[in-house]
Amino acid sequence: MFPFRDHNPSYNTPWVTWILIAVNCIVYVMIAPWGFDMRDFFMENALWPAAITQGLAWHGLITHMFLHGGILHLAGNMLFLWVFGDNLEDRLGPWFFLAFYFTCGLAAALAQVASEPDAMVPMVGASGAIAGVMGGYLLLYPKARIDVLFFFIVFFKIWPVPAWLVLGLWFAMQILNEISTGTGAGVAHMAHIGGFVAGLILIVPLWHRLGGPLFWRLTHGHPPFPEARFATTNIPQVPRRR
Repeated sequence: MFPFRDHNPSYNTPWVTWILIAVNCIVYVMIAPWGFDMRDFFMENALWPAAITQGLAWHGLITHMFLHGGILHLAGNMLFLWVFGDNLEDRLGPWFFLAFYFTCGLAAALAQVASEPDAMVPMVGASGAIAGVMGGYLLLYPKARIDVLFFFIVFFKIWPVPAWLVLGLWFAMQILNEISTGTGAGVAHMAHIGGFVAGLILIVPLWHRLGGPLFWRLTHGHPPFPEARFATTNIPQVPRRR
């Protein structure tokens, strides 16, 4: 199961989402073996839980979000940011979205450090911050349609699946993997969990201000039409059909 596209248009250019994707790609190209091969830079700017516990290398809490361990690691993270980031940026605005992104990434990093405070294995990747974007997306647009690519041994099928199912299953998998393997498989599942929960919590005030469950009913769990996006009261306007 591989989500790769949603059916929700964004009404403003998602500059921050695009810039984050570009910066991550540029950093990867620069430090990859075919680039400048900056191994020392990679190791110095990764997140080291044991160092954080001892009050050292605090910069890694932020810089690790722009480092990736391989092309597939980078591609997967940037695809998820591309799919889910534009609608959340559209709703929050570019500056609030940027603050939201880094706050979720920081929460994800601290969750991983708390789960393994003595770990000497570096953590890299933007997946914690992107998990926060996914959590926020889930709360605002639970019924948004996500195109998911299903692989069946020798053939594949694309099905539109509601966001609550795609993201709910993804989150459940992170919990199950954390319980069964921890970081044994080389994946910081606790960071994913921490980022996702942080994203949900941070979006709750906005969701409540928009009307809470009433917002879901009026928008049917989808991003509302442009004229309904900037409601000035606690109850959003009912979008007009065209």
